[in-house]
This record gives sequence, structure tokens and C-alpha cells, in this order.
Amino acid sequence: MKQVEQLGVTLLRVSLGVVFLVHSAYLKVVVFTVPGTVGFFESLGLPAILAYGTIAAEVVGGVLLILGIGVRPVAAVLTAVSLGATWAHLGAGWLFTNEGGGYEYPLFLAVATAAQFLLGPGALRVRIPQLQHAPVWAQ
Repeated sequence: MKQVEQLGVTLLRVSLGVVFLVHSAYLKVVVFTVPGTVGFFESLGLPAILAYGTIAAEVVGGVLLILGIGVRPVAAVLTAVSLGATWAHLGAGWLFTNEGGGYEYPLFLAVATAAQFLLGPGALRVRIPQLQHAPVWAQ
């Protein structure tokens, strides 16, 4: 892949990392609060522990994407999280501006993180020597 294309992959990776980090750390923790987020998950019939796992996956995953560490496994997890969010918002319709938030935004995040999984980390990333010898899918 050419250098300019690698920079495009990096831009996608860092942007996704910032979106997941801010979305979770600010929206789910500060605005909705952790108990509010847990309550929302429970209102969907999901166990409370899944809310904590989602917050952790988005915060930690966002940081790891920004740094470019373990991009493919992180992107795979965040794709699953985004598909779960898509499911949670199906009843609100397509537009995310609808009451209850539609599914357009989480579906876009699912597609974008799946693309990141396929593209890999790109350029400008933190390199950890132990991960240099990992299979491509784990980098």
C-alpha cells in the first residue's frame, strides 16, 4: 500500500478511536451516567454487566485504536459492539436524530470498524516488539 493510502488508513483509525473514546467516556459516563447506561441496557433485557463491558470496550478500544495497538482485534470487538448498538436502536427508525436515536450512526460505525479490521493499522502507530511477530489478524 502506498504511503498516502497508509495515511488514509491511519486517519480512519484515529478518527474511530476518538469517536469511541469520547462517545463512551463522555456520553455514557458523564451525560447518561454509568447507572443510567446500565438502566438502558437492562430496559432492553440485557444484563448489567454488558453495559460495563461495552463502556470498557469503547474506552480501552478507542485508546488502542488511537495508538494503533492491536488494531484488528480491537476493530473486531468494536464492530460487534456497534452491531449491538444497531440492534438496540432498530425500533427508533433509521435517523439517529429520531427520538431514542435511530440506527444510522451505529450501523455506520459497524461498517467503518469492519473496514478498519480489513485495512489494518496503517502508518504512524505505536509498535510493541512482542506484537511484531503476531499473525496479521492480531496486529
